[in-house]
Amino acid sequence: MIDSRGVGKALPGSGVLLDLEGISVDVRRKNIKYIHLRVYPPSGCVRISSPWRMSLESLRHFALSKLSWIREQQKRFQEHARENPREFLDQENHWVWGTRYPLKIVEEASAPRVELENDRMILRVRPGAGHEKKRALMEAWYRDQVRKSAPPLVEKWAPILNVQVNRISVRKMRTRWGSCSLRSAHIRFNSRLAEKPRECLEHVVVHELVHLLEPSHNHRFKSLMDQFLPPWRAYRKILKGPQGCG
Repeated sequence: MIDSRGVGKALPGSGVLLDLEGISVDVRRKNIKYIHLRVYPPSGCVRISSPWRMSLESLRHFALSKLSWIREQQKRFQEHARENPREFLDQENHWVWGTRYPLKIVEEASAPRVELENDRMILRVRPGAGHEKKRALMEAWYRDQVRKSAPPLVEKWAPILNVQVNRISVRKMRTRWGSCSLRSAHIRFNSRLAEKPRECLEHVVVHELVHLLEPSHNHRFKSLMDQFLPPWRAYRKILKGPQGCG
């Protein structure tokens, strides 16, 4: 339930709802140090994980300060839902490190693989290969590109920022380009970064490593990004472009 000010009331055995100018925010109090705000696909539902000490009024002010970002994320999810799915047909455009390649399907009795040949992307599959097989091959190829490219960048930047990374992994993500676990120093990268200019991958590497120094996106975080990677806002803008994932 929500009172007349839009400040939620706690209900036994449940979370709390805040009304944020027509947007419902689900608040869950936990034994944590920092506040976390998330917008989840596909519907754009909003959730705040909060330390127990924070009042509902403080949480409401915090959420209001992020209102434009919340609406931007919800809009992006709506646009993502309208994107045409990949069909993996001849001449369909695919992107590799910021360059567009028209796809060429080649059916042959040899090991399936993806190749870049001049200005084309060649998808070699066995005769009769279906859509799911083609999709799986392409996604595996993109993962491999990031797996090869991310570790050297982590090795470059970790000593510069004086942080330690214990594990790197790559997978396809719907809403993030990367993530960082502070406790385990585990950095995850979105395989779709292989579609973007290489500078964007370096931006995400620095972004996640800076989170080992500053968990939130506060003024200190931005100051550190300005210090170590001054053009980071330009790369972030590219990642938020038409093919962005949030």
